[in-house]
Amino acid sequence: MKLLAIAIVMSTGTIVTAYSIGKIGASANEAIGRNPEAAPKIQTAMILAIAFTEAIAIYAFVVSLILKFA
Repeated sequence: MKLLAIAIVMSTGTIVTAYSIGKIGASANEAIGRNPEAAPKIQTAMILAIAFTEAIAIYAFVVSLILKFA
């Protein structure tokens, strides 16, 4: 049962993160395509958003480790 909980936490955390990063990248590419002069600002915002989204996967990993070893 414990392993099932770990698998659910990791799969949910990684799937949501992967989808979110893809959506952020697609939106940023579309925005840069519409307004190429704003590319540096859009790229900075995109990198920050990806970093915060990636934190979700790291939190899921930490929770799974806590579940495994606690």
